[in-house]
Amino acid sequence: MNKAYYSAILDYPLETVWLLIRDFNNYPAYIDGVSESVIEDDKRGDEIGAVRRFCYLGNWVRQRLTAHSDEQHLLSYAGIEPLPFPKGLLPEAKAPVRYEGTMRLLRVVEGDRTFIEWAVTLDTAAQDADRWWTLFQSWIPDWTSSLERTLARLSR
Repeated sequence: MNKAYYSAILDYPLETVWLLIRDFNNYPAYIDGVSESVIEDDKRGDEIGAVRRFCYLGNWVRQRLTAHSDEQHLLSYAGIEPLPFPKGLLPEAKAPVRYEGTMRLLRVVEGDRTFIEWAVTLDTAAQDADRWWTLFQSWIPDWTSSLERTLARLSR
């Protein structure tokens, strides 16, 4: 198992950031490349066990909400099906990956800002571990930057 990890300081209050990400179904609002998201089985977007089906860069992905805490400003999710390696990035296909992710927010008192950490644990074939880790290590900062751009648009 590998863990891809990224952290950053967002120049927005914790409550503002949490309000945007706390709903598991709100992915299209803050992640570039996510065109649609649907929670299955009429569950709420903050209900543990909720399954979101979303379209990311033209590929449908399903994830289950495994933890959610308004007190700790934390949500965790797990991929339901193994994620296939994106086409066109490597000449040969890599084995799919199983993964679990956690987003956690902490208040930065100075400047009323937010510390975000986003970690994704990867369970993949040993020979593909480095390639998957490299991919997620590039995706997580991109996703965090997308979140920050959305916060900037909303605060205008």
